[in-house]
Amino acid sequence: MQERSSVADLVESLRRDLNRYSPGEKLPSSRALVERHRVSPVTVSRALAALAAEGLVVTRPGAGAFRAAPRVAAPRAGDTSWQEVALSVETPGESVPRSVDASGVLATLAAPPPGILELNAGYLHPSLQPERAMAAALARAGRR
Repeated sequence: MQERSSVADLVESLRRDLNRYSPGEKLPSSRALVERHRVSPVTVSRALAALAAEGLVVTRPGAGAFRAAPRVAAPRAGDTSWQEVALSVETPGESVPRSVDASGVLATLAAPPPGILELNAGYLHPSLQPERAMAAALARAGRR
């Protein structure tokens, strides 16, 4: 016994008929499709939803179904060739060394000379932090 799906049959029929319509052109109304193919309105609705999921049809509530514009090719992937250079291992015979001068990074991580308060770290200087007051407040809160 072979089962027949009226939705699948209607989808195939509409897919063949789509070639007659230009992109943006309105398809026959749901009522016309019901009468022409002798199926229920639910079957027409499901078939149009299947075609919309494939990107062949655009449905607009209250306006009808329209043939979708052809899909534009996906943009090419970005150029990631720089990663080959940045992440590759340095070979002994290489003309351009790939070592990095880290002196700038190390200078920003070094402790400042005495008497200088750095304001770029986002934290108070240890001498300005109220450690004793905070300890006393926490001890009082813990006792309560």
